Amino acid sequence: MQRRRRGVDVGLILLLSQVFQVGLENIPPVTLGTLALNVFLFLKPLKPLLKVCINVDQGYHQKDWQRLLLAPVHHADDWHLYFNMVSLLWKGIKLERKLGSVLFGYIIAVFSVLIGIVYMVLEFALAELLNDPSYKMNCAVGFSGVLFALKVLNNHYHPGGTSNIMGIPVSSRYACWLELVAIHLCSPGTSFAGHLAGILVGLMYTLGPLKMLMKATAGGFSYFNYSARQRDYYSGHSRHPSYPYNTPGDYDMYTGGLTEEEQFERALRNSLHDRGSHSNERRPYGFWFPPEQLSEEEVRRQRLNRFDRW
Repeated sequence: MQRRRRGVDVGLILLLSQVFQVGLENIPPVTLGTLALNVFLFLKPLKPLLKVCINVDQGYHQKDWQRLLLAPVHHADDWHLYFNMVSLLWKGIKLERKLGSVLFGYIIAVFSVLIGIVYMVLEFALAELLNDPSYKMNCAVGFSGVLFALKVLNNHYHPGGTSNIMGIPVSSRYACWLELVAIHLCSPGTSFAGHLAGILVGLMYTLGPLKMLMKATAGGFSYFNYSARQRDYYSGHSRHPSYPYNTPGDYDMYTGGLTEEEQFERALRNSLHDRGSHSNERRPYGFWFPPEQLSEEEVRRQRLNRFDRW
């Protein structure tokens, strides 16, 4: 397998044009870094393609495990790079904003390796079932397997909608399967097993145990729960541009673990109690629990008095 060079890398030029059209400031860091890594290794490959592509013979029998890391980030030519990176640009922006940069980077790293493993399993199974050892020699490079997995995740986190594939409107939920077949028919040189491996890994994450295993491998649920709280905080306060976005996301120490509705109800009761009290006692910061509950009639009377003051 040799890289196909045509003099001027038109695909690379179009990719850079697309990136600057989107704007570097609009591309999240992990997506931008992954894109930059692929472009850099296209211009300065670590090894020839025959030394980085993944197959059963070299990856499993020869124990050349580094191919699991190198194969996804090397590409056959500039157009191969262009189509994969434009797809990464679109999927990465949506998913990284949804999941957070650290979790998205973790997913990219795990998927890149795991898809190579699943790819070898599929090729080995085909070789054994069809009694054709040539499947063990099929060598694959490129980021498209990871992109198929990200497409499954994107459809999971952004359900609904339709995709237009070869002029056929298809529900986004099933679009990856039709794309799998369509790409193989239109471009017979592409790796059907590599793309299928990506879909299977994506389903293992959204429907299977992979997500739980990744959490356990990362050292428990604490960081993932923090990432979820941080994302909820950003999305919940995005309509308040003056709010300090860089404030840490763990607010239980200030809220006592209460929901927003419970906080509002508690604050209203405390406000009514303070207005009806003649004591000059200084209240501590945070929520204050009154020593006794007011009667329903007393609460109604104090509400009317408060509205009259406004």
